[in-house]
Amino acid sequence: MKRTWMPTVAGILDIVSGSIAIVWFCIMLAGGLVMRFVPRMPMMLPPLLIGMAVPLIIVAILAIVGGVHALQRKNWGLALAASIAAFFPSWILGIPAIVLVSLSRDEFE
Repeated sequence: MKRTWMPTVAGILDIVSGSIAIVWFCIMLAGGLVMRFVPRMPMMLPPLLIGMAVPLIIVAILAIVGGVHALQRKNWGLALAASIAAFFPSWILGIPAIVLVSLSRDEFE
């Protein structure tokens, strides 16, 4: 089996996208929590931010975990799911990751 650079780059793209997303969504979550105590704030805004941030943090964690699996060339399905999850926070990093993981399927155990 020939080892190429594609799973490594896909894993790095997944991890970078997931890391950026975790930071961004944690800021969004904190903003939603702080806005609950601001007077004259629309009542729907804080729960909306919190409700959007929590599932997106889970997606970002999936992108990071699958990126590690792509670097190790284990579990192609999880690596592909991570690349798809990396698409949501950053499509610029997600699309190449999906393509690279798809093209390097036979390199995974």
